[in-house]
Amino acid sequence: MKAGSLPRPAAAQVGRRRPRLFYLSLATAALLLGLGIWQLGGAATIHAKAWLAQILLERAWSRTLAQQTGGAEVSAQQRPWPWADTFPAARLQVPDLAIDQIVLSGASGRTLAFGPAHLDGTAAPGAAGHSVLSGHRDTHFRFLEQLAAGQAIRLQRPDGTWQSYEVTDSRVIDAREARLRLGDGSPALTLVTCYPFDAVTPGGPLRYLVFAEEAGSTLATAR
Repeated sequence: MKAGSLPRPAAAQVGRRRPRLFYLSLATAALLLGLGIWQLGGAATIHAKAWLAQILLERAWSRTLAQQTGGAEVSAQQRPWPWADTFPAARLQVPDLAIDQIVLSGASGRTLAFGPAHLDGTAAPGAAGHSVLSGHRDTHFRFLEQLAAGQAIRLQRPDGTWQSYEVTDSRVIDAREARLRLGDGSPALTLVTCYPFDAVTPGGPLRYLVFAEEAGSTLATAR
């Protein structure tokens, strides 16, 4: 040690390290904030797409109803946008919950991003037989957890007529094991979404089902 020089206090050495720790903590916080904003941005995009799609689907459904003449068959499938590989199949309403949605044809993953959809192989929405509609738990079919026995559901067919249903039951099933019976020819409706509603990771095996039957009928709940 040179003459006249004094050892640097330990506190001063700690003080030199503090800025490094501060900036490291700041950088970590900024990274976490950025990841959070990115996640929220993705969720916002999904909801925005679902909302915008329903506007375009509403217009396509209006065109579908407008082309009807005395209950004639639909002459052309009214696609909501030129490149769409689906088209409106029905209108779904739940008056108690202010739900009003256009149902698409074909319950594929691509279709479900834009709205609830009709499952191929089941009765046409609003027609005689058992119709099954599917939707995402975090967008269009989030309302399923609020449905209770006795509440009314309405489906409008492409010819403009309405079929009324009454909720009879709801339950959680394991899609790997359960099978849905399509029942007889009486009008029946099942709404399906993933479960639980607040799941962090999508695509699990559980499904939440809401059963409804023709209003005023005594049809047993499909299982």
